Amino acid sequence: MGNKNKQKTFTLFGSDFGDNLKSIVAILAVAFLLYIFTFYIDGEMGVILIAFMLFSPLVSFFFVMYSRGRVKVSFDCDGYVKKGSRLRVRVTVEKTGRFPLGIIEIAPRASECFAPIDKVYRLSLAGKDKKSFEFDVDALVGGNGEISLGYVYSCGFLGFLKASLKTALPQPISVGVIPDIPNIKSTSQLFRAIADVVLTSDDDEDNDTAMLFSANTAPGYEHREYVHGDPLKRVNWKLSSKKDKLMVRLDEAVASVQPMIVLDLYRSSAADPADAIVREERLLRSVFGLLSLFVRQGIASTFIYYGAGGEVVAESVDNPEYPEQLLLKVLALKVVPDRHIDLHMYAGSVCACVIASTDCSEEVAEAAKAVKEDENVSLIGVSSDSRNLTDMPMWYLDGDNNFKMV
Repeated sequence: MGNKNKQKTFTLFGSDFGDNLKSIVAILAVAFLLYIFTFYIDGEMGVILIAFMLFSPLVSFFFVMYSRGRVKVSFDCDGYVKKGSRLRVRVTVEKTGRFPLGIIEIAPRASECFAPIDKVYRLSLAGKDKKSFEFDVDALVGGNGEISLGYVYSCGFLGFLKASLKTALPQPISVGVIPDIPNIKSTSQLFRAIADVVLTSDDDEDNDTAMLFSANTAPGYEHREYVHGDPLKRVNWKLSSKKDKLMVRLDEAVASVQPMIVLDLYRSSAADPADAIVREERLLRSVFGLLSLFVRQGIASTFIYYGAGGEVVAESVDNPEYPEQLLLKVLALKVVPDRHIDLHMYAGSVCACVIASTDCSEEVAEAAKAVKEDENVSLIGVSSDSRNLTDMPMWYLDGDNNFKMV
């Protein structure tokens, strides 16, 4: 949701038909009372009241037009909020001239991650140069959301006149709503299938190491004892079990043994944003639940996603705290419509690949061709009803936090 300040520059009475009708009825009622008062109660005082009612709109119009270019509005809030909690937003209105201003009307807006904001705030800067107010908005769905100002009006003191500000409104603030990451069990079928492939690839790598040792009378890998902070992907689990202590490889030759997890947050430009954000949250929970399970079980993995610059990024996940950091990176970015993940830059041999996508279409199958061992490619969909237009197996995370095949 961008800065949609598309209201008319100048508005007489209200901003819609209902407001206009109420204002017209109010004016007619005042005119009728003035007529009764002037001709049947007190003619002299009635003339004074009529003059005042004619003069007041001119004063109100002056306040409206003067305030349009002499008001600066800003707002701020935290960059992240947990789903189910409230985000506090602080709005500040500041006048840039010395003359007292009229009434400023502000309508905040929130994207689909948050509850709708229906309240309109009005404040006057007659006696102060700056005023602030705060409001809370409920975070309902995990994902990347936005807080913005729908419009800001300069209003006359009679409430009949409104005009949008000449000064530009502040840009929307991106807010990441952090979903709950499920604690997926190691008995999950998808995890067991990938873990078996990883262990098999690890065995093959150890065999290659033994061949190097026999041919060159020197081991293919040098090892040392594990030190806190070493990446878990370098732990030689077989050697560690024999020595009863963790042993770490000193070189980096295990990339092909790492499973690759790909996040494809695809959103059609024609999709309903409220429905799209719910689907994306489900996929985020599935992906980061699986990443957390891998690292808890001592399996390092490669996570691929779109970065802040619009480029495809690959990061090694080998620390139990790193999935949470990666989640914050993903939540800080807006989803670009009509864009599937591109894996050609990371084409190569991996032991297993899991592509999590909100739209498992032919484009996903085309992206999977970049992986050499494409028979070890699986998909993660949003739900059991997700369509699968590829010939690859698809999994989904059920309500009990278990991966099941569609």
